[in-house]
Amino acid sequence: MMINTPIQTPHIDVKERVGFTMIELVMVIVVLGILAALTIPRLDRDLKQEASDTVLSSIRYTQHLALTDNKHRFDTPTWQRAFWKFSVESCSGGDLFLSVGTDMDLQGDIDATEAALDPSNGKPMFWLNTATCAPGDDLTASSENIFLTKKYGLTAIAGGGSCAGVQHIGFDHLGRPHVGFSASNVPDYGSYINTQCTFTFTMSDGDTFTINIEPETGYAYISDQLGS
Repeated sequence: MMINTPIQTPHIDVKERVGFTMIELVMVIVVLGILAALTIPRLDRDLKQEASDTVLSSIRYTQHLALTDNKHRFDTPTWQRAFWKFSVESCSGGDLFLSVGTDMDLQGDIDATEAALDPSNGKPMFWLNTATCAPGDDLTASSENIFLTKKYGLTAIAGGGSCAGVQHIGFDHLGRPHVGFSASNVPDYGSYINTQCTFTFTMSDGDTFTINIEPETGYAYISDQLGS
């Protein structure tokens, strides 16, 4: 004969918590304060960092294009004018923009058909209407990343070292840096630089950053960020 014994469920005491303790609240406030102290200065530096990263990547992109595109044309004395070139231009109102391209027709300047395409959006790295950079202009035809003043607040550029007095840098098929080649009439590599080139940019708040470009290798980096 089987005897049915009821199964007893063990009793579990559950302690309910109705809120945070004072110590926990204080710790949360301390952590939020630390995060705020770290984040707020970083937000102030973001625009400058974005600007310097854009300029640096554009210079390196120019060198990359030069390394993958042999510009030798030994039957034409002016062929060095076609070196891939990074330059900073200005509109009539003073706003700055950058351009990347190659003077394929050897006329001494770069137009929209000779501009590089921004790999991030496929648009020309060249402003089609240098007369103005007004908000009413069709700025969408060019890559928005080229507008140094409007997008990043850059107001001035100063060349130093081998780039004193100029606002451009070019590279040959070996990636070596050159300046002043837009008027080259003799293929003698006379535009090759043998000392460091620097470009110092000024932000609208007066803050600055400098891009260094080394001779021979053409290695470019932000001066106070050696690992950039």
